[in-house]
Amino acid sequence: MTRKLSSAFLILCLPLFATASQDYSLKDVVKILKAIDRIEKETASGKKSSLEKITVEESELNSYIAYRIEGENERFLKKLQVKLFKKNKIEGMILVDLRGENIPKFLRPQMTLYFGGKIEVKDSRVRLVLKDLFLEEQRIDPKVLDFIIAFAAKISHYEVWSIQDWWEMPHGIKDIETRRGKAIFFY
Repeated sequence: MTRKLSSAFLILCLPLFATASQDYSLKDVVKILKAIDRIEKETASGKKSSLEKITVEESELNSYIAYRIEGENERFLKKLQVKLFKKNKIEGMILVDLRGENIPKFLRPQMTLYFGGKIEVKDSRVRLVLKDLFLEEQRIDPKVLDFIIAFAAKISHYEVWSIQDWWEMPHGIKDIETRRGKAIFFY
């Protein structure tokens, strides 16, 4: 199935996957999936002479993140929520669940991490520059998050990466700008 076909299929089948325990809005998820399809179609045509933009509300973005975590059956990442502010500032909460794993004694089996930082964009790549990181109420060094990522990647047989790494933005996206409660994607 092509990516476009699979996105259309997901939009049609979303009501079938709805469960009482979900913590996201299917309406918001559908809006994001339609936006992804729109960006893919418009950038694939090559007819654009200037940048277009799509604005996504914070609640829509959080619904999409929750949908992806559930749909991809994430092993350790159980929740990720973000709050968006002016000038690409971002705060968020991450719930990591390592219960049942043979973990080092200094790690908790279940951890709620709170972060604050800034999104940087350069040459169609993006990264999060952490300013603050807390484990529950205790301030911790961002290197601890890198250790948790490396530990989870090793267990899952994934490539180890760092929170400081640059990532390619989704196809067609050229820039991201945040405002209070909104993200603007330029394509």
